[in-house]
Amino acid sequence: MTRETNRHFKFDWITIVLFMMLVGFGWMNILSASHIGETIDYFDFSQPYGKQLIFIILTFFLIVLILSIEAKFYERFSSVIYLIGILSLVGLFIFGKNVNGATSWYGIGGMTIQPSEFAKAATALAVAKYVSDLNTNIQTFKDQIRLCIIIAIPAILVLLQNDAGSTLVYSSFFFVLYREGLPKIYLSIIIVLALISIAALKFGPLITIVAATCLIFTFHFLRKRKPSLLQPISMLLAAMVITFGVNFFYKNILQPHQQDRISLWLRLEKDPDKIQKMQRDILYNLYESEKAISSGGLKGKGYLEGTRTTGKFVPEQHTDYIFSTVGEEWGFLGSISVVIIFVLLLLRLLHLAELQKSQFSRVYGYSVASILFFHFMINIGMVMGLIPTIGIPLPFFSYGGSGLWGFTILLFIFIKLDSNRINEW
Repeated sequence: MTRETNRHFKFDWITIVLFMMLVGFGWMNILSASHIGETIDYFDFSQPYGKQLIFIILTFFLIVLILSIEAKFYERFSSVIYLIGILSLVGLFIFGKNVNGATSWYGIGGMTIQPSEFAKAATALAVAKYVSDLNTNIQTFKDQIRLCIIIAIPAILVLLQNDAGSTLVYSSFFFVLYREGLPKIYLSIIIVLALISIAALKFGPLITIVAATCLIFTFHFLRKRKPSLLQPISMLLAAMVITFGVNFFYKNILQPHQQDRISLWLRLEKDPDKIQKMQRDILYNLYESEKAISSGGLKGKGYLEGTRTTGKFVPEQHTDYIFSTVGEEWGFLGSISVVIIFVLLLLRLLHLAELQKSQFSRVYGYSVASILFFHFMINIGMVMGLIPTIGIPLPFFSYGGSGLWGFTILLFIFIKLDSNRINEW
């Protein structure tokens, strides 16, 4: 009886403790970034820190529910969960609520729910299910296309809702497929696509195509075993399609504020007055975030003592720019501690994924690690000005119920799957 009871508590507690550390420290910084005045009412549910406290309490009920469900349920019903996730995204075009220019939310009473945060876990389950199927061979083009479709459907739906940041997160599944045997040629293709896209915007279609022509045919004629001319011609045609496609997408699909962010990053604008206006409108958050982080020094100004944080210099600091609060009040030591906790969590997930005896569990574990890594890398890089501003939250840290619940579901499904390995005897 004791042995049977103990089985239900055999989870990877290292991962759970790291999760709790991030959630707890995140709430402390949300409180610091959102409180008003000298006195703090911890149960003021009209304030972000009060709302986040409710979200955290509900999260623990959600964890109990996830861990109480049989692990095989997630594999058996992964396709159904994925379909529900897709339908929730489609429903936004009819019932969605526009928030900050993105139709990514359902309004339910006095709160909003963002289904794209939950669709990540649904997609991870679907990818794991398809890859682990006995009839799937990731080396074949047919299965590669089907996997791309599984990933592309939610990504496109999210993009159509004007949420480019969340769309980019789906590219993290490439790391998962690469681990499972996706041919290395695709890595080269992605790098080339990125270089052509940047060159097309930076130097224009004509220069990009001329450069691509020179490189393609030079490489062709330098090869000892020369294939037919059909191959370099096909590569050149592909480069032309990408070049003009990127320019069309940039000018006709992206919103003006998205164009401005890319323009500033690649320094496309030449008019000094326009550049100054764009910097003032777009980079204000970034500049203030950098100032807040740099002002923290080694040890920080102290909890609840950050002058730029309490002065509300960084707009919406409790959401995507929450890391700037850490930098100002906890300094370099506090910031590096948060980074270390995230790195430890990611390494732990990769370690556990490799220990899985089920391919489904391994693929899902890698999906969890990849999604969290992408969010972590982009958010920290954005706040520090290393990459263009992309509105995605820091997992378990940024304010928001949908984000916290979505990441919790993503993580604890894997913890439940991993418990099968731990409980075997």
